[in-house]
Amino acid sequence: MTTTILPAAKYDLRVPRYTSYPTAPHFGPAVTAEVYQRWLGALDPAAPLSLYVHIPFCDEMCWFCGCWTKIVKRYEPVRSYLDALAGEIALTAGALPARMAVRHLHFGGGSPTMLTPQDWLAVTADLGRRFAFAEEAEIAVELDPRDASEDYIAALAQAGVTRASIGVQDFDAEVQKEINRHQPFAVVEQVVGWLRAHGIGDINLDLMYGLPRQTEAKVEAMVDLALQLAPARVALFGYAHVPWMKSHQKLIDETTLPTADDRLRQFAVASARLTAAGYRPIGLDHFARPDDGLSQALSAGRLRRNFQGYTADDAPILIGLGASAIGNLPQGYVQNVQPLADYRRAIAAGRLPTARGIALSTDDRLRRTIIEELMCGLSVDLDAVCAAHGTPVEMLSLEKERLAPLVADGLMKIDAGRITVTEAGRPFVRIIAAAFDTYLQPGRAQHSRAV
Repeated sequence: MTTTILPAAKYDLRVPRYTSYPTAPHFGPAVTAEVYQRWLGALDPAAPLSLYVHIPFCDEMCWFCGCWTKIVKRYEPVRSYLDALAGEIALTAGALPARMAVRHLHFGGGSPTMLTPQDWLAVTADLGRRFAFAEEAEIAVELDPRDASEDYIAALAQAGVTRASIGVQDFDAEVQKEINRHQPFAVVEQVVGWLRAHGIGDINLDLMYGLPRQTEAKVEAMVDLALQLAPARVALFGYAHVPWMKSHQKLIDETTLPTADDRLRQFAVASARLTAAGYRPIGLDHFARPDDGLSQALSAGRLRRNFQGYTADDAPILIGLGASAIGNLPQGYVQNVQPLADYRRAIAAGRLPTARGIALSTDDRLRRTIIEELMCGLSVDLDAVCAAHGTPVEMLSLEKERLAPLVADGLMKIDAGRITVTEAGRPFVRIIAAAFDTYLQPGRAQHSRAV
């Protein structure tokens, strides 16, 4: 794959990553615990669902991190949290109309690697009692190789884990020093070996570009090392420098960050390396082997986007469990409280720990479909989507006008009612999607850079 290099400064904008629409900053207090409980009770008991479990702990802060997490040096807070999590699992399952079928379970953080092997088995066994896991269900976990032991990997396998996403970021020692994450290649290689030895063969690697002191040469070397591990998928995320939201990012020297043009070139060289090795570009920033589920979902038109990024999971319900976790139901989005004390208090009171959310309007559903199709397949038939949602396509004429400069720059095409993102436009697809976002307030610095 070749990527045309435009002056990135022209499109150096701040827009959402569109893991949902509307995006999380627009959730509000109208969706209460009582509302969420009604939503759960109204679900179709025959509909499959997915689960996301948030483990909000790490033992060290990585300065690049954009997740919600707490640094702990003792295990007692983790154990206390797991007790509250068990309470939320019981409350949530009790609010459902039946013991519903699960297609996909994802553990994220923070770092789920903080759990002991015994607690891993206990949490997954509890979920297995409350929900009916399909035989082919995927169980995925985000993994910090610095903390993983072979005993831990063995517990993952015993719990039925089928996929592991390993946080790498970069293998370069100088870059690692700048982001406070010392992680030699040998450590990652050893963990990959343990995973495969214990039968967990679906391995994802999370890489980053745009990190402090990264160069094109370092990014190429990073990808070459990653390819030695033969992952099924690679996520190539652009570092999101948002110190006004994540104060620990102020520890990063901004003078060492690549420019917008540098970032775009880094993405281009990494993309070229991965595609030359046989990986298929997926959406904005993922790459997968042709035999991987993401590639197959893309070919079949089933690729989806959720809060963990791109997924082959097309279950219509996503239930979030744990502090700060976000769920996606047919009625709308819901997010749990973040402060751990508030989370524990809600569970102790026998109340779902809901903080906020948003009920979807007809217009939200229309625009969510357009944005997701753009983000996943780099194409959308506006006529077909509008017809399916009972909306005249003429209502989107202003959005088409906003996209004219991107058409002129060769980043996309508009043919009658169909929008197609060109290969040169792939890195800019968030900007194209943003044209359909009625909540977005230009100039507000609440989002990460688009490239």
